[in-house]
Amino acid sequence: MTGKPPEGDPIQDAPQVSAPLHAAAGLPAIGHTLRIAQRQMGVRRTARTLLKVNQKDGFDCPGCAWPEADRRHIAEFCENGAKAVAEEATLRRVTPDFFAAHPLADLAGRSGYWLGQQGRITEPVYLPEGADRYEAVSWERAFEIIAEELTALSSPDEALFYTSGRTSNEAAFLLQLFAREFGTNNLPDCSNMCHESSGSALTETIGVGKGSVSLEDLHQADLIIVAGQNPGTNHPRMLSALEKAKTSGAKIISVNPLPEAGMERFKNPQTPLGMIRGVALNDLFLQIRIGGDQALFRLLNRLILETEGAVDEEFVREHTHGYQEFREAALATGWDETLAATGLDRSGIERALAMVLESERTVVCWAMGLTQHKHAVATIREVVNFLLLRGNIGRPGAGVCPVRGHSNVQGDRTMGIFERPAPAFLDALEKEFGFAPPRHHGLDVVRSIRALRDGDAKVFFAMGGNFVAATPDTEVTEAAVRRARLTVHVSTKLNRSHAVTGRRALILPTLGRSDKDVQAGGRQTVTVEDSMGMVHASRGNLPPASPLLLSEPAIVARLARAVLGPASKTPWEEFEREYGTIRDRIARVVPGFEDFNARIARPGGFALPHAPRDERRFPTSTGKANFTAAPVEYPRVPEGRLLLQTLRSHDQYNTTVYGLDDRYRGIKGGRRVVLVNPLDAAELGLADGSYTDLVGEWKDGVERRAPGFRVVCYPTARGCAAAYYPETNVLVPLDSTADGSNTPASKSVVVRFEPSDRSGG
Repeated sequence: MTGKPPEGDPIQDAPQVSAPLHAAAGLPAIGHTLRIAQRQMGVRRTARTLLKVNQKDGFDCPGCAWPEADRRHIAEFCENGAKAVAEEATLRRVTPDFFAAHPLADLAGRSGYWLGQQGRITEPVYLPEGADRYEAVSWERAFEIIAEELTALSSPDEALFYTSGRTSNEAAFLLQLFAREFGTNNLPDCSNMCHESSGSALTETIGVGKGSVSLEDLHQADLIIVAGQNPGTNHPRMLSALEKAKTSGAKIISVNPLPEAGMERFKNPQTPLGMIRGVALNDLFLQIRIGGDQALFRLLNRLILETEGAVDEEFVREHTHGYQEFREAALATGWDETLAATGLDRSGIERALAMVLESERTVVCWAMGLTQHKHAVATIREVVNFLLLRGNIGRPGAGVCPVRGHSNVQGDRTMGIFERPAPAFLDALEKEFGFAPPRHHGLDVVRSIRALRDGDAKVFFAMGGNFVAATPDTEVTEAAVRRARLTVHVSTKLNRSHAVTGRRALILPTLGRSDKDVQAGGRQTVTVEDSMGMVHASRGNLPPASPLLLSEPAIVARLARAVLGPASKTPWEEFEREYGTIRDRIARVVPGFEDFNARIARPGGFALPHAPRDERRFPTSTGKANFTAAPVEYPRVPEGRLLLQTLRSHDQYNTTVYGLDDRYRGIKGGRRVVLVNPLDAAELGLADGSYTDLVGEWKDGVERRAPGFRVVCYPTARGCAAAYYPETNVLVPLDSTADGSNTPASKSVVVRFEPSDRSGG
């Protein structure tokens, strides 16, 4: 029956394994998409909903942040986007009766997949201190409970306000406004765990912590380098942009420890010929060892410097700083160290160099494969060096392209969700709202976990997300969260974080992107910012899952009134009534949003200003783009160990698991697998299909164990392994983070293999 959740909790450690595929999308993707959507929504609701996804008069996909072209296909969504929409627009419901039947201990023993499959939460629920299950609670009482705890704190800095990327610009602006009026900059967010390294490196080198390219730039590029990113699994709509670039003559280099089906061949499901034949996207695949990217780009930079006429001397002279120091460091780079760091052969690097030198317009795209290492910031600075050398920033068809993994994660940061706000932003906030926001820095995600662990933080409030599953060092994080006096989650569906609570806990159910949002001022619109700095409107079209749901802006506005009381001069009731009044304030506080309401009324939205892209102006400390010369780093792995990266399956978006298959990698019906090169498996005595425990090794000497993983012989880079998160987040030490950004180093975990109690089968 449509809308009925699956019974039981399926086994996830006994998958069927077949050969990986060498093409992505096509007819199988269409069939899989429709089956999942119809199971969750039914035929009529599926058509009504999916045809509004990413349309100018519809709602923004709650999945990835990939931008939309001005001219859009009638089906402007990918397989994973359709899964995300189906889970939000599902007919399945989680009512108070569900919580009465499932005590907290039961929920804690369930998988994240099972929890997510239960459906939309219909009304607020509360876990009193000492109780064993959630119970229904009124909205008024829920806000009273939060106010009781917040006002009893010794300092506002004992509260944490976490934000996930799904939050709209309007809700994010209100949340940071409330937190700062309350008195804290403790605004950790999911950026801390993904692209914080990108923001840190780009702010230092070009003056803006965002990508510098538009979708049109990607279409116009001569060369696109896709490094540390799996578009076919994580950003499938990017494949159609790469296909368009290829048809215009672009060459594509993929730099990755794992071969990816989508980069090998893309069968575009939006065209009949594309579904049948497809197009090979890769012109060159560099199968790099995990963490070797900085070494690769450093050597390419040396080779560019040694090639007569290859450097854009005029650009370097007029627009950059630090060139000589960088040049000396790059020229000292050796082939032997680079080959050891990357695992590549000389011929592959020389082929890449030839393609670089032939290109007048180069774009480098990257994701978590570059950002989640100890030396991540230095790696991205080296990518910037690579582009600056040939003048590939501020030129059409060229630039930096960090691909954000979650819809509006970039917009949240633009709206002020940041623990280290710029003084100019706080000045504008103070001028507009008439209170003095705190000036000291707040806590990011890793520091927030430490604060909870050490008893320095006592209230945890999450706007969306799945904090305990997304964060590192699972056992440490869960123990830390359980020390809180109160945990609050604003959510649409159940996840692991609802089963790991403080002494008291609340779940506040909210509208989703696909839901109609009607307030006292009429039907409302929210806005989001995509991965390329375009801001556009989003308007749901479905009846809400329950009449008791509140929107995110309404939740923040009511919370602020309950906590701050009549002393607050901020018009919270007005903000809840009409979101246009929020946008009027954003327009006066955040540069680039002038005349906000009028501009989002235009179909397609508008682009935010970007000085390096628009003017070749670099608002850095030197007033120019900065070359850097960090020492080359790469992970060293002891004998008998492998370097593990965490990654998503194809049936997954961030920590949300839609199903138990990873179709492109040949995994079906399970998630507890570890992908190992066959030669490494033979050397380590690991038989294909055997079961092993993964034991993390780090300098603190603490044993971190992920038990019962099926060994899958897979064509990974030598010395490297891969397994899905959040199952392997337990192996990532809390203190193993990127220098300069404090992002967890989830892509470089040293592991050894020990026999598992599980025998297989």
